[in-house]
Amino acid sequence: MSALTIGELSERSGVPASTLRFYESKGLLSATRSEGNQRRYRRDELRRVSFILTAQRVGLGLREIGDALATLPGGRTPTPKDWERLARGWRPMLESRIRSLEDLRDRLDSCIGCGCLSLAICALQNPNDEARAQGEGPRYLLGDFPPTD
Repeated sequence: MSALTIGELSERSGVPASTLRFYESKGLLSATRSEGNQRRYRRDELRRVSFILTAQRVGLGLREIGDALATLPGGRTPTPKDWERLARGWRPMLESRIRSLEDLRDRLDSCIGCGCLSLAICALQNPNDEARAQGEGPRYLLGDFPPTD
């Protein structure tokens, strides 16, 4: 099997060459160099690119993806069994993100989470801007809760 150039990998994966170089700089992909110092990718790097794109789509950051790829022996491409194991490990984090998004969706029309833009309801949920003691930003939408009396 012949190696892929960066242009071929870009075309096959739909990922811009600049992004592939970035992934390589982060250790997510590896390439060898031709005699003319051009990148050459093994064909299985295409599967790694697909893995990266899929992991990003479910909300994982590049650090988390790199950590996952680092668990693979010899830097090999993930197998279906690897994907199953990794997905099981990511499930609690994804469930938490889903709950946060659902909470945000359910509260978005009535509360901006107390950062605060002084919506009428904030006088009840955040009198005297008590949320500021929990930090900056929209504290309630970030997962903090109003103090209970």
